[in-house]
Amino acid sequence: MSAVEEKLAALGLTLPEVVPPLASYQPAIQSGVYVYTSGQLPMVDGKLPVTGKVGAEVTADEAKELARTCALNALAAVKSVAGDLDRIVRVVKVVGFVASAADFTGQPGVINGASELLGEALGDKGVHARSAVGVAVLPLDAPVEVEVQVELAEV
Repeated sequence: MSAVEEKLAALGLTLPEVVPPLASYQPAIQSGVYVYTSGQLPMVDGKLPVTGKVGAEVTADEAKELARTCALNALAAVKSVAGDLDRIVRVVKVVGFVASAADFTGQPGVINGASELLGEALGDKGVHARSAVGVAVLPLDAPVEVEVQVELAEV
């Protein structure tokens, strides 16, 4: 077990299986020393635990937890191509999408769930640039979607 997975275990989390693609794409690809994940939904055991818009059917606190799940799924996708999460030199960028009710403006707080999970799992290597974007709708009516870019150590 990698040191990153040990930190996740200490948080009561286990790295899930990679979420299978919902369409014609790969969950993650590697280009040189970088891994780019596709947008990760907050799938748990193949299902979305909650659907709807944040600020309407879904609270900001619920969405923040869902963003943590997205980040955990992103780490699983990174591992699927990198082989070992301990190869992560740093998280370079996180982009988070929040399906938002018309008057909801708390997208940064929601995506903090992903950012905080990456910091807890990776320490200083988890500090990253980020965008938090409100959108009208996401695939499967998911409240949140997160994509991650990481730099790996050469093998």
